[in-house]
Order: sequence, then structure tokens, then C-alpha cells
Amino acid sequence: MQIHTLDKAQLINEVQLGNNLNQAVEGGRRADFALMLAMLSPDHLETIPVDALPKPGKTEPELRAYFELQDPQPLSTTEHCYDNGAAQAKAFHSSGIADARLLHELQPTALNFPPQGTKGIPEEVYHNLSGHERRMLPPKEDATIKASPQDLYLSLIHAKRFAEMYQTA
Repeated sequence: MQIHTLDKAQLINEVQLGNNLNQAVEGGRRADFALMLAMLSPDHLETIPVDALPKPGKTEPELRAYFELQDPQPLSTTEHCYDNGAAQAKAFHSSGIADARLLHELQPTALNFPPQGTKGIPEEVYHNLSGHERRMLPPKEDATIKASPQDLYLSLIHAKRFAEMYQTA
């Protein structure tokens, strides 16, 4: 019976001893100090403080789905923004500002409508150019690379063959 009570009385860290450990050191009571150290748990997993990790917060799409909110207002134009803008303008002219605001809240338009067909130049600058200068502008192309691994392999083989031909000549 006494064995079970000793197992339950085992200390996990020094804080449970209070000032007794310090008083034993200051008073020179080696036996008390050794007994208190022996009563401490030898398992280091018990003495290491482990805090529970906080639960991860919900992401924005999860919160929007939970509160049944629509998608946020887009920052730049999409293909539907021009149609939504035209519908809002028509609602404003036919029914007033209340209907235009309602349509804007139901289907928000983009915050930014960059100019189209100006080849990446601001609209004020593009319209100040002459027709000849506009024709001289390079066409705006997308920056995606149109290559495949097979094309790369073939071009490397051609480069190797040309290098071999010119080194032997």
C-alpha cells in the first residue's frame, strides 16, 4: 500500500517543493536536499513544459461560406465587370441611385478599369501620340514562354552539333 502512495507522491518539477529545496541548501541539510531531488520524476517528458498548439483560424473562403457572403470586390477588371457596370448605369438612369447601389452590392464591379488597346501605355500618353508613332509601337505580347521540353532537347542537340562542327574546322 505504501508503494502506491510513493508513486503518486512523486514530484514533477521543483516548483512543487516551494521554498523547501532552497532552505535545505541554505541550512546545509544534505539529506533533505538529496531526498527532495530523489523524489523528482526522472522522466524528462514530464518536466518539459508543452503548451497545446492554438487551433488554426478559419480561412477567408471558409468564413465567407459560413456567413454566406459573396466574393469580394475584384481589384482589376474581369470579363463580367463591363456588363455589370453597364447594368448599373442603366439601373441608375432608369430607377435612380438606390437601384444602382443595390446592383453594385449584389454584383460589385472592379475598382480599377485599366485602358484597353493602349499597348500598356497610360491612356493620356497613348492618345497624345500621332498615328505614325502608334503604328511604330511594338505589339504587346504576353510574357509566357512557348517552349516544350522536346523543343529544348532538339535545340540543345543542334547547338552541340554546331559546336562540334566549328571546333573541328
